[in-house]
Amino acid sequence: MNVDRKRARRLVTQLRDLRTVACALPDALVLLDARGRVCWCNPPAERLLGIAWPRDRGVPMAARLGEGEAGTWLREQGDGDDIASPVDAAVRLQLILIPYGDHRRLLIARDISRVTRLEQVRRDFVANVSHELRTPLTVIHGYLELLDPEDVPALAPVLGEMRAQSQRMRQIVEDLLELSRLEMQQHLAEERVEMAPMLETLRREAEALSQGRHRIELKDEARADLLGSPKDLHSAFSNLVSNAVRYTPDGGAITIGWRRTPTGAEYSVTDTGYGIPAEHLSRLTERFYRVSSSRSRATGGTGLGLSIVKHVLNLHDAELRIESESGEGSTFTCVFDGARLLESV
Repeated sequence: MNVDRKRARRLVTQLRDLRTVACALPDALVLLDARGRVCWCNPPAERLLGIAWPRDRGVPMAARLGEGEAGTWLREQGDGDDIASPVDAAVRLQLILIPYGDHRRLLIARDISRVTRLEQVRRDFVANVSHELRTPLTVIHGYLELLDPEDVPALAPVLGEMRAQSQRMRQIVEDLLELSRLEMQQHLAEERVEMAPMLETLRREAEALSQGRHRIELKDEARADLLGSPKDLHSAFSNLVSNAVRYTPDGGAITIGWRRTPTGAEYSVTDTGYGIPAEHLSRLTERFYRVSSSRSRATGGTGLGLSIVKHVLNLHDAELRIESESGEGSTFTCVFDGARLLESV
């Protein structure tokens, strides 16, 4: 009997310690039962979510959060990385829902307002600096174009390198401005994107970039159009094509594909190029990430193309799938949901 009492006291002490720790956390913790009702919450839940203990015990969480962003997220289980607090819209939250026990769930709300503000400062800085750099770079490049290497043969190699680097800097600035625009863009113009003419344009662009050094093939098997932004989708698709040409040795093959799947459709670019080691695949869409710095400099890439592709696809509720093996080539696939498919006219 004494053993049972000691065990009970020890369990009570451990539970009290766990509750004390939970109350000391800066994140809001809300325990929900199998029906989504509040079982318990810590003090930060009132500041971040408007849920207080014991006042809201047994209250349905979704109903308590209402029709705002947090309530919509809880009902639909979407992306919870930047949600307005139901208490103060200026407070941005990261929401996480963790299942545990018998169909119970733990809701965690973290205040990410400072991180969100810093991210906005970064975006504004990149956009402003890129915009300010555009004009002087254009002037420098214009004057370099006026210089004729034949007038000063000894400086011909130097002028050629200066022109190439000036053009590369201009392209980096343009890509940074494009990324900034995509990051600030919340909604798309829902237009019909006719895929047949776009695919033909992409094929011609690939042939122009290749200049006969590769075999270019187009496979349009979907016979379907997309709903979205023609300009942004062309930018993403074109980036994948130019990367394939840039990183495929002479004599290689590049295939541009558009096909239906059971859940939607896929646009893909397959090459027989250098391929990418597995350890690099997860980081390819990071800004300026390089698999091989020397090779990227030689081919003239900016290191921003796949970041642009990722942002464009996110805006279209699509995803980028990368399959590659070192020395065996790569396949970059844009996966679209059936909701964005339109029958060709």
